[in-house]
Amino acid sequence: MEDCQSQVANLQKLRAVSYLAPNLFHFYQAVVAYAGRVLGVATQLHQGECDPLDDPLLVENQLDLAFICGLPLIRYCQVVPDWLQVLVAPVMKATRYQNYPIYFSDVIVNAASDLTKFEDLALKSFGYNDLGSNSGYNLLCDRLIQTGHSKKFFRKAIQSGSHQRSIEWVLNGRVDCAAIDSVVLEQELRQFPELSHQLRVVEVLGPSPMPPLVVAQHLGKSLIEQLQFALLQPDTELQSVMEEVGVRRFAVVELEEYKVLVENFSSRKSEFL
Repeated sequence: MEDCQSQVANLQKLRAVSYLAPNLFHFYQAVVAYAGRVLGVATQLHQGECDPLDDPLLVENQLDLAFICGLPLIRYCQVVPDWLQVLVAPVMKATRYQNYPIYFSDVIVNAASDLTKFEDLALKSFGYNDLGSNSGYNLLCDRLIQTGHSKKFFRKAIQSGSHQRSIEWVLNGRVDCAAIDSVVLEQELRQFPELSHQLRVVEVLGPSPMPPLVVAQHLGKSLIEQLQFALLQPDTELQSVMEEVGVRRFAVVELEEYKVLVENFSSRKSEFL
């Protein structure tokens, strides 16, 4: 107990970053604010503006908490194995998640198009958020490889920079399809219900382990255990925000669970786009 108290005393501010889609930023704010209440310290959360592997704050171990996709997390830990620890991951309420910390990649098209199945996407244009994205790029490439599709399946592939921009491009016709994190897509549909009539899901890829909340090892074992225990028993304020965004609970997850993502990641996948 004294060890934990001394660690908190030395903690001036809990520094956090989200590398995930900004449409759930208010949820991540609520999680970090709760962590601050538990520890009795000030908090600071910002939206990551670059690839996690290129972020000087992460590379130089200047962050305490991070919301990050599993694929860049594993790739980062392969280079720096002792800096980050997986804390928890959200479990979504929707039936498709079966009370597990998983998510999917929903391949979407414009509902006004005549595209109704994955095979219809051959020689069409594809928008992806970035090359390091599991849901936006990696899973779709896996689908092409596993089903034996030839190189250059798509006529054109364009990087959008974000899931939300990929959705926008499908809506305005700049691209024919995109692969979107299912949690991100569901939040967009909550905020803009009219999208349910404007988009069509033609393929569901996954599941994959849910992007976790990770913590820096420099916080110390006792403080990390306190944070994890607290997130497994959120207060009413955090529970209210969880309900709003469709999160059922937090679950303890292990780094090992995410290694399957990098095992499936291959540089030769660029040949398929």
